Amino acid sequence: MSHQYSLDEIVNALGGLVVGDGNTLVRRVSSLANASTGDISFVSDSKYEKAVASSKASAFILRQAHAHLTAAPKIIADNPYAYFAKVSAFLNPVTAATVGIASTAVVAVSAQVPATCSIGDFVIIGENVVLGEHVVIKSNCVIENDVAIADDTCLEPNVTIKHHCEIGKNCHIFSGAVIGSDGFGYAEENGRWIKIPQVGRAILHDYVDVGANTTIDRGALDDTIIEEGVKLDNLIQIGNNCVIGAHTVIAGCVGIAGSARIGKHCRIGGAAMVLGHLEIADKVTISPGSMITRSLSTADTYTAIMPFQTHRAWLNTAAKIRHLDEFADKIKSLEKEITLLKSQQQLKSQ
Repeated sequence: MSHQYSLDEIVNALGGLVVGDGNTLVRRVSSLANASTGDISFVSDSKYEKAVASSKASAFILRQAHAHLTAAPKIIADNPYAYFAKVSAFLNPVTAATVGIASTAVVAVSAQVPATCSIGDFVIIGENVVLGEHVVIKSNCVIENDVAIADDTCLEPNVTIKHHCEIGKNCHIFSGAVIGSDGFGYAEENGRWIKIPQVGRAILHDYVDVGANTTIDRGALDDTIIEEGVKLDNLIQIGNNCVIGAHTVIAGCVGIAGSARIGKHCRIGGAAMVLGHLEIADKVTISPGSMITRSLSTADTYTAIMPFQTHRAWLNTAAKIRHLDEFADKIKSLEKEITLLKSQQQLKSQ
């Protein structure tokens, strides 16, 4: 973050339009509240007018419609939030990994590891593994046999890729993630549970991000598939045989049970639950903490959350919910009686 760039240099690299002094130097991205000289912040809504006025940032990123909020130098962009992300990456370039195989790594003779790859300390790479160009595998990762990992994918420390799984190009898998572990499959016989062999795979398409300690189970028969551009937060559980549609984003602590199919461009809030074998249409948004118990065939925002209450009040609410059918029947009966009384009154008045 010690290197400084002018607004003109940033726009030349990323696009956008400079309004004001293009020679203004910035070295760091920051929030409006904590910005100081040399920082650049973004504005996505006019409701932040007071925050902009009091901010000490040297420059701002905002839409043309919000340009009047400040007289300070600014970059005009159609999507300030996305542009802010690009500026952050521009100011904080990733340090290039050291090419080569660490002396402490264990690589099977049958594995194919191009010279452009970076293999960290104590990595284990199994038989018949095939890596693409510029793959980075950091310390303590385990890549089991017959795995394929395509170009420019990065595995952070302590990632496990189980046997026969496939990882696409430009994926980023964060520490503690497990790809292709056995799904939760058991058959009951005489009061005991018999494990069902999980013979499918877990397949990640290109540009997939997998957060820390997220688990993606392999399929029981068919493959578990994470399509292109999916972004998964930390601590997510995706069950066996699931399909997650392209460019869907899923926040932390979400659980998706086996054989669920999530559409493309969906958004699932933190701690939501999706039951197994359900189908979710494209462009569905699920609110945080919601329990989805049926398939959703129409793009919309869905919320299934009990009101936040004290435990005593919640017990009272839950008790009433159990009697909703009775209440509905009583209301229908009362409506019929009211309708009858009104008709009798009309007859008397005639």
